[in-house]
Amino acid sequence: TMDGYIKRTPLSTFRAQQRGGKGRAGMATKEEDVVSDMFVTSTHNPVLFFSTAGKVYRLKVWKLPEGGPTTRGRPIVNLLPALDQGETIATVLPLPEDEETWGALNVVFATAKGSVRRNSMDAFTNIPSNGKLAMRFEDDSEDRLIGVALLDSGDDVLLASRQGKAIRFAADDVREFQSRTSTGVRGMNLKKGDEVVSLSILHRVGTTPEEREEYLRHAPWKPEREGEPELSPERFAEMTEKEQFILTACANGYGKISSAYEYRRIGRGGQGVTNIDNIERNGPVVASFTVEHGYELMLVTDQAKLIRLPVDLRHMVDEAREERAFQIRGRDTAGVRLFDVADGEHVVSAVRIDDEAAPENDAEEAIVEEIIGRDSPEASIPTTRDRDDPPPTEPGGDAEE
Repeated sequence: TMDGYIKRTPLSTFRAQQRGGKGRAGMATKEEDVVSDMFVTSTHNPVLFFSTAGKVYRLKVWKLPEGGPTTRGRPIVNLLPALDQGETIATVLPLPEDEETWGALNVVFATAKGSVRRNSMDAFTNIPSNGKLAMRFEDDSEDRLIGVALLDSGDDVLLASRQGKAIRFAADDVREFQSRTSTGVRGMNLKKGDEVVSLSILHRVGTTPEEREEYLRHAPWKPEREGEPELSPERFAEMTEKEQFILTACANGYGKISSAYEYRRIGRGGQGVTNIDNIERNGPVVASFTVEHGYELMLVTDQAKLIRLPVDLRHMVDEAREERAFQIRGRDTAGVRLFDVADGEHVVSAVRIDDEAAPENDAEEAIVEEIIGRDSPEASIPTTRDRDDPPPTEPGGDAEE
């Protein structure tokens, strides 16, 4: 949460609803505190915590306190005692459990003022218990870290701003930095009062502007199509298979999904293109990220209400579900209502749920519950004394949290 509370909850606790629903309680918060971030992972995966002071810390998921939808969790300062006074967690990065795969990965940083930096993941494999410097900000700087993501060579970076702009550029437009202190280079040129709110990674697809334009006129998801595309059947099928979709969610409960083919790749440092229209009605952009058919979307409000929505992209062949399904819309359109928020209530967090995430495993949950002593009110949450305890030795598999 904004005040630094953290917990993990079994994903099965939250059933999926249709878009436009009222949602349910996702986390109890004290007055004036709100849920600020949420991610889906498994119990044995490591998580990196990047702070506003530019430091990075590491914990395994099973060391985080477990709680139901109505519990507050525990202050993260109790789990990361090395946090300095006034230092808070800005973003979190779940990692693959197998550290041998990290060497081939790069990590990209993005700041609110539009700067980006790329490092090898090797720079963050050994993190001491008191943390490690990840990015240095001057004491009087108004900039802050807003996102960290893993990427492979050949990927593209997508930055989305609060005022409805987005820019897509090649990751290799940003040279690999050896330093962990620099804030990097300019990724997006922002207008006054605007700031970057989301960092996403897109797989690069080799297409020409003419191919993208022709594909978008005849895309399989379009409700009305005229004639046959001038693309060969093989090329059209290839572009269909590689197509990605970008979901954008706004503070007033509105959002949309658009094809990534509508976001042309340009050089870094530009102002970008329109990501979503009618910001006055929709409210500021909260998040913008890739989704696929079968994913689910979770939205959280500043009143700690939560809704979980299925991402169904089959409405073009299922007219009976047209009203309740996500509709794929143009990049510069206004979107539809996703969450029926109350007056004065705003969406503050959005997260996608991968349909390939592992199912719950009751045996491992029993092991984790024994380790953290959930039956005892005083010992229901890990303390600093057990931060370095070894993980369970007989896991039955990773539980989804």
